[in-house]
Amino acid sequence: MTFRYKLEGIYTPVITPFHADLSVDFDALAELVDHLATAGVHGLISGGSTGENYAETVDERLEIARFVVDQAKGKLPVFVGTGAMRTPDSIALAQGAKAMGAAGILLGTPPYSVPTERENALNALAIDRAADLPIILYNYPGRMSVEMGREFLDRVGRSKNVIGIKESSGDINRVHLLARDYPHIQMSCGMDDQALEFFAWGAQSWICAGSNFLPAEHIYLYETCVLQGDFAKGRRIMSAMLPLMRVLEQGGKFIQCIKHGLEATGLKAGPLRPPLKGLNKDEKRELEQVIRTLKTTIAAIREGN
Repeated sequence: MTFRYKLEGIYTPVITPFHADLSVDFDALAELVDHLATAGVHGLISGGSTGENYAETVDERLEIARFVVDQAKGKLPVFVGTGAMRTPDSIALAQGAKAMGAAGILLGTPPYSVPTERENALNALAIDRAADLPIILYNYPGRMSVEMGREFLDRVGRSKNVIGIKESSGDINRVHLLARDYPHIQMSCGMDDQALEFFAWGAQSWICAGSNFLPAEHIYLYETCVLQGDFAKGRRIMSAMLPLMRVLEQGGKFIQCIKHGLEATGLKAGPLRPPLKGLNKDEKRELEQVIRTLKTTIAAIREGN
């Protein structure tokens, strides 16, 4: 099957580093983008929830995205998140993505309004018309209370721009549904602790916040499963990563962990904007231990042990 844009590899939803006064630390953001490009990730997403988009104005989000696109210097494709409560805001973000030369947009369900599948589809298609860029849909009913179900996918999936879907429901039956019934929409892993299952069912990309601070390990799992088809080794790598996935997916402090993970590996992330607060000392120590063990175990797998 020929796709307008092929979703392959590790796509990092980049955090937004902040100074102590909660202004954007663009120097730290530049360092992070350069670090990820050097590490070999395959794409970036600016303005996702990992980037604390809910705590930023539309103008800030566009400024940050423009900076990321410029800093990537064409080495990495950049997708811009358009998630917002108001459709005009999502359209402004989509049009801005087009103007700045982004590769495409990440398009989720508007939070809080709880649209019907038809309403959600019409909203998505309005954003699509405004940008005319490749679109990765973002199904995350745990946050949005609405699933991108069959009616939605049947309507929206007819657009030539809809190239993929970041599936973050946590429901493995959704993986089966997408793989079997919607093969023209490339499935991308959006639930970290199910990455192995996604790859087994044909996904060729993983949008993973943990790759902000552990890019090499995430790339290694992708390469092992997707490029080499070695699921025996893939299970060993995934087993080593699961303690981190449990902390990230089930700890209730997802962005806090991602930001501290960066700080623990020597990159600047800074504080979080309200209403979120950083990890406490015990939580930091636990995460740091998980990271150390993960890196040691995966290094041993790489060496054939």
